[in-house]
This record gives sequence, C-alpha cells and structure tokens, in this order.
Amino acid sequence: MIITTAIIDDEPLAAQLLEGYAKKVPYLQLKGVYNSAVESMRELRNNPVQLLFLDIQMPELSGIEFAKILPPTTKIVFTTAFQQYAVEGYQVRALDYLLKPVSFEGFLKAANRAQEHFTLQARQQNMEQDRFLFVKSDYKLISVPFDQILYIEGLKDYVRFYLKDGQRIMSLMNMKKLEDYLPRPEFLRVHRSYIVHMPMVPSVERARLVFGEQFIPVSDSYKDAVQQYIDQHTLA
Repeated sequence: MIITTAIIDDEPLAAQLLEGYAKKVPYLQLKGVYNSAVESMRELRNNPVQLLFLDIQMPELSGIEFAKILPPTTKIVFTTAFQQYAVEGYQVRALDYLLKPVSFEGFLKAANRAQEHFTLQARQQNMEQDRFLFVKSDYKLISVPFDQILYIEGLKDYVRFYLKDGQRIMSLMNMKKLEDYLPRPEFLRVHRSYIVHMPMVPSVERARLVFGEQFIPVSDSYKDAVQQYIDQHTLA
C-alpha cells in the first residue's frame, strides 16, 4: 500500500535527513518537503497527504497549532528535540512521536505503524461497504455476512460467531482485532467475552441482552456505551 507523505521542518539538515529516510522506504511516496507550516499550507490544503512528518517548534505557526487545522484524514508523526511535547502531541491525534536526532530505525518504526493504520482503515472501509468478512474455520474461508451475525463470543484464542440461522462458526482469532474491523456502534463490545450486533438484540433485561434462552452480560467497563446506544434507540 502506497502512502502519500510530506515533511515539514524549519531545520534544513533535519528536513534533508528525513527526506533521505523517506526515499528509502518503498511504500512512502514523498510529495513535498517544506521549511515551515505556513509555506506548506496552500499545497497541503489543495493536495492533502496521508502522512505528515511534522516538526513542533517552528516560527509563525507551530506544529501543534498546524495539526489542529489539518484534515482528520492526515495522520501525523511529530519530530522534535523536546520530549515535553509528547502528551500535547498525542492530544492532536499524532500517530507517533520521534525525538531528534531521528534514527532511521525510529523513522521506519513510525512508517510501519502508519502502514498498519492505513491498511487496517482500508480493510475496515471495504468490510463496511460490502457488509461481510471471511473467517478461517476448519481449514477453509467462510463468508460471514454482517446482517447474519447475532453476537460473537470470545473463547481464549478463538471466537465463535452465532448467526441468525442457528449456525455457529469457530475461528482462531483475537477479539480485540475483530472488534477493530467491525462497524461501530452497530457492533459493540459489551463484555470481555462478547461482541453484540446491537440491532439484532431482541430484548434487554436487568443489564443483560437477551437472545432467547441466552443472556449476554454487560460488564461495568462497557455499560455506559451500551446504555447510550439503547437510549438513542428508545422511544420516550
């Protein structure tokens, strides 16, 4: 997957270093190198990039200030010589934070993290659009339409899909990874061991989601999100 990239740094040597690193990574497509956020504004507004390596301390407009006006589709890796900016950086959806002088190893780790993010995002978009996913079960791939899923149960290293037609599908899979791929809030994690397809819930009874004779518990850590969903779909 090719990721469009730009670099903004007011230190020419630092910018050249990052430019050299970017050109070594085959899936990064470098679209520009700028010496200030102000210099880059027009170009990045008309031609936004997916990933921006952005210095924090710059004249006129700091990297933190600039990050706040960028489109949400642009992910940011901050580069700075000052560690105290780390927390503030993550508050503006920074994907990573690199301390100067930036090593190629650190740069590559940040780029790999970006690649994982955009790959996951693309898969999520495809699944949400097509409304199904393939899961491995008994040495084959089985198509599971979203609209057939009632709920999913986590069993150590496995998950079990419960479908409308009574079918149950076991697959070697991580619950957290699966949760990342399913559209929210349509699918909600309600318990450490359960993800529920909320539009399919027949009834709610004493903080439990009832599917016939099966009662799905809602744990304390997830009850606020579940209650919010229920409130949004309840007639006053």
